[in-house]
Amino acid sequence: MSIKHAILGVLSYKPSTGYELKKIFEESSFMYWSGNNNQIYKALVELLDEDLVSNEVQHQTGSPSRKIYTITEEGAAELKEWVLSIPDVPEFKKTFLVQLAWADQLNIDEIDLLLSRYENEIMMKLFMEQEKIRRGIFSPDRSARERYIWEMIGDNIISSYRNELSWILKLRQELTEDIKTEVNKMNYRVIEYNNKNLVECLSVPRALSTEQDALDLIAVCGENDTNLLILHAAVLSDDFFKLRTGIAGQMLQKFINYHVTVAAVIPEEIAIKGSLKKMLSESNKGRHFRTFSSSNDAQDWLFSL
Repeated sequence: MSIKHAILGVLSYKPSTGYELKKIFEESSFMYWSGNNNQIYKALVELLDEDLVSNEVQHQTGSPSRKIYTITEEGAAELKEWVLSIPDVPEFKKTFLVQLAWADQLNIDEIDLLLSRYENEIMMKLFMEQEKIRRGIFSPDRSARERYIWEMIGDNIISSYRNELSWILKLRQELTEDIKTEVNKMNYRVIEYNNKNLVECLSVPRALSTEQDALDLIAVCGENDTNLLILHAAVLSDDFFKLRTGIAGQMLQKFINYHVTVAAVIPEEIAIKGSLKKMLSESNKGRHFRTFSSSNDAQDWLFSL
């Protein structure tokens, strides 16, 4: 595929200036050219020479003139012919895999650090893509079918990052024996209702207080084919309930990233404390994390989702 076909695709939707094309490429997640001016204008000159696009100068009062490019009938035919051509298979060029290939020389903590750094980079990219979709980046909407196609392109990109996060989680669990040992010591039960499972964590060898603890719980949910989890206040460290430590936010973000919905059974005497009360009140408005006074209420909410 050449940048010329990408340009023809955009121009088939609407006439555009070179600058507008540059902005579209810069913001796109799958039209992967840099949006470099020279690259775009060189391609436009070639398209003009081949009579695949035409242009006209639009004069503006008080502003520089604009050169607007429009696809021609020949250009539309070229675009259709290219769309019908045999697709290229995806290319997998992940620098991280080259790093990982030689990671056997690292100790457990170093491997975990490497994976955490990569995970953070992937999460950042995921959040950026989600924000692009939220802001409504360039997306033709001439028919219901076209709208659906572009929605699915976004879904493909988002799911790629989510799959990468799931792969990191599996890799971490298999590589770090000390983490697997902690998971095995965890006391939990699986509750089934209406063909749904949930995991209820009853006790742990040490109070949960880290992002890794959250990943351990996520792994247990995965092993039991569920994304529903009940936590009791007794399994959470005291620092979890102190907002200044940031532990609650870090752990809850992990659950959100991996689409695990959590119901926490927290006694009222803990839940009504100061700033914690405000945080829990806000959380209870959402669908990712809520608090309840009893395990039965927590189960009812999770199974109702």
